[in-house]
Amino acid sequence: MARRHASPRESPKGFGQDLGKCKSTAVSLCAIVKNESHRIADCLDSAKDFVDEAIIVDTGSTDDTIAIAKKSGAKVFKFEWCDDFAAARNYALSHATGNWILVLDADEKLEPEAKPALHQIVKQPECIAANLVRQEIGAQQSPYSLVSRLFRRRKDINFCGYYHESIDDSIAKICHQEPSWKVFTIPGVSIQHYGYSNSEISLKGKHELALRLMHKHLDRFPSDAYMCSKLGALYVESGDLERGMALLERGIDILGRGSNLQTQSQIEFELYYHTAIAHTQKSQWQLALNFYQQSLGLDVPEIVKLPALNNLGNLWQAQGDSKSAIAVYQRVTDIAPNFAKGFYNLGIALKASGQLQQAVDAYDRALAIDPEYADAYQNLGVALIHSGQIQQAIAAFTSAIKYHEQQNNPERAQAIRAGIRDLGLV
Repeated sequence: MARRHASPRESPKGFGQDLGKCKSTAVSLCAIVKNESHRIADCLDSAKDFVDEAIIVDTGSTDDTIAIAKKSGAKVFKFEWCDDFAAARNYALSHATGNWILVLDADEKLEPEAKPALHQIVKQPECIAANLVRQEIGAQQSPYSLVSRLFRRRKDINFCGYYHESIDDSIAKICHQEPSWKVFTIPGVSIQHYGYSNSEISLKGKHELALRLMHKHLDRFPSDAYMCSKLGALYVESGDLERGMALLERGIDILGRGSNLQTQSQIEFELYYHTAIAHTQKSQWQLALNFYQQSLGLDVPEIVKLPALNNLGNLWQAQGDSKSAIAVYQRVTDIAPNFAKGFYNLGIALKASGQLQQAVDAYDRALAIDPEYADAYQNLGVALIHSGQIQQAIAAFTSAIKYHEQQNNPERAQAIRAGIRDLGLV
């Protein structure tokens, strides 16, 4: 058993100080951290006008994380790491005093625009928990996910799982025993997550830790479809398709035997979605198409379906069906008008179908969202060349070269320079 060490409570500086009144809507922020000095202040600041206290559980920081958290007004406790994220989460819950819990990680921030909806949720007498949409900044495949991060503080709600820990089993059990409770889903993005960029993953060794702890979890809970989905996806992403697909198939089989989990549709979506990716990588186009279509038919928020839609569009485009691809990408941009990649992909499909001006407009929309989108500048230049707008094309190629170099892609930049010379534009 890991040893827990409680440090003296700090007086809040910026968080609410009236939790002793037991307000029914009082919220405690709970976070577990380690060496997050570059992130922790932003995380806490983002939640200060929503939560009434901040509980920080530190698992062994050697930087200034603890000092920064205390300066921000958080109550800091130490936890001896034991390869169990759920244990650390539950230790944080044990120190919370609010009637509601908001869970954030140090590399996450609460979206200001989401706070009015969150304030309304904690006033709902029948709400036991809320699913929040999280935007995965830097994620290559799934830019949005659904997470159970806002819930009532009750002794029978706790985290389970060595890795990808969640409260879902607790919530499912409560709702089965007391059907009057409801789980709400908040539309729109509530949390911004910055931990999926390649540099962050490399810095923290997340891949190796994830493999070890997810295998540990499945050894103990072999019928956990959720963990089969997460571990299978990790193997598919790393190129081990056979091992990944075996885990995904195992998860689908487990769900097929029946489950009363509140999050079954979400788990099923992830299983189908990652299975489709694996079939795509094996050039099994029809199987990939079938799994994407199954995932899109599930009852999950449209924004969560975004990666499946985007990949389905890519699949149609790879098969030369630009008409179907355009229809799918237009749906993507309708769901997420601030998703630059959606407009970029729409531009590619429009250009392939000969709709050059519409393609230019789509690339312009992508660049308005992400002004440093090197590939969008490059493809914009090609579309402008084909439509006879030479000077504008040169300007677009120049920007593409600039941003490819800034983003450590010198080979791409050099290839564009060579292409411009071959076209006689310089």
